[in-house]
Amino acid sequence: MPTKPPPVLGTVSPIERNPWLAVVVTTLVFFLVVIDVSAVNVAFPSIREDFGVAESTLGWVISGYNIAVAALLLVAGRYADSLGRKRLFIPGVAIFAVGSMLSATAPSAGWLIAARVVQGIGGAIISPTAIAVVLPAFPPNKRATVIGLTGATGALGAVVGPALGAFLTDIWSWRGIFWINVPISALVLVLAPRLLQESKNPNATGKVDLVGVPIGTAGVAMVMFAIVRAEAWGLSDPRVVASFIVGLVLVWALINRSRVHPEPLLELDLFQLRSFSSTNAGLAFYSMAFTSGFLTNSLLLQELWGQSLRTTGMALVPSPLLAACISPFAGRYADRIGHRWILTIGSASCGIGYLSYLFLLDTAPATWTVFVPVSLLVGFGVGATIATWASAGLADVGSAQFGTANATVRTTQQVFYALGISVIVTILADVSSNADITRFRWAWAFVGAAYLASALTVALTFPAGSSDDRAATV
Repeated sequence: MPTKPPPVLGTVSPIERNPWLAVVVTTLVFFLVVIDVSAVNVAFPSIREDFGVAESTLGWVISGYNIAVAALLLVAGRYADSLGRKRLFIPGVAIFAVGSMLSATAPSAGWLIAARVVQGIGGAIISPTAIAVVLPAFPPNKRATVIGLTGATGALGAVVGPALGAFLTDIWSWRGIFWINVPISALVLVLAPRLLQESKNPNATGKVDLVGVPIGTAGVAMVMFAIVRAEAWGLSDPRVVASFIVGLVLVWALINRSRVHPEPLLELDLFQLRSFSSTNAGLAFYSMAFTSGFLTNSLLLQELWGQSLRTTGMALVPSPLLAACISPFAGRYADRIGHRWILTIGSASCGIGYLSYLFLLDTAPATWTVFVPVSLLVGFGVGATIATWASAGLADVGSAQFGTANATVRTTQQVFYALGISVIVTILADVSSNADITRFRWAWAFVGAAYLASALTVALTFPAGSSDDRAATV
């Protein structure tokens, strides 16, 4: 029997086919999740009209999902590294599919909010495991490329989401937005067991901190609750203040416990990596701007300018389409030259785009003459950054900690998504009955400033060079 020749020293073995097929499976999940989020934003006015509830109440359709995801991300990431990433990923997809079905059949706003929480539980499991389950099969110098491809798929979902959401809502109902998740989830559930390989932290014992888990989960949930309820109750409301204080105390307790526990929920040693701590700081500002900016523009088109759902969906397509084209190249260049300036230029581009809205847009509709052309500047910035943030956070992290590290980054992302939405909902309060360009200008100023703060943070704090360059100097 012929023997396999030994590898030649100094060469890199080609990546086998199955890891790339596994990437396809996991990116399908990102695709359906992004479709769901962007489509729901477009359908927001239709859902409100159908159920006859206030915007502050309907905000829970987005916030309820975000709270569930943020509260459970750390737990999911820790158990993924400890018990197995494939072992958690597949049930996460199933839970997300069930939440989608419940959302599609919701008879009331309360039911829809509860169903979105179920979706959030599935999303919390999917987020840290979808990338972590495939990255160990790739060498370090290919990881940003893999994450870039995932980001491109997510950006493509952002393209399909508004257009498909507007189309389904226009010819059928907003419920179709949730039904489209079901066949994609089913396909992933069929393919994932065959293509994904199990991986986990080889040093983990499976004995996760059973005290830290409820403390951390409750702490993040209380902080998130305070943020989203501040929209309706106000920042000075005793319930908001109390929830925020209790949440911070619990998070502080988690940090102290994580310093001494052998397998903590939060791995503090990750923050000793300059790339990881810088990513979380910059991503906090970026996340405040990202979702809130998209919601602002969707409301501008529908509420202030009175554009149809179909026109709104088409106007929101060019920006993420450009992002989908740019994202893989951003990942490839991040592998070669590092993340710092790609993130800086991309975030600054987004900030300049939103500040341009502030000066160029008015009450008179200018959808195709001004809004869409300027949105391409934002699309360029999103393409450079949306997946690069994830690869930046994992750039210097060992494969044993992929799940936990990704979960920590995603937790930062979800908490500040909610904070940004809370600020925008407050700024644009009752915009459906009193659409005022001044409120939109304040919203664009907030979004633009947050993006520029993100650019400045990463420019000043992220280490120079690629991960290979830094590893060579150790």
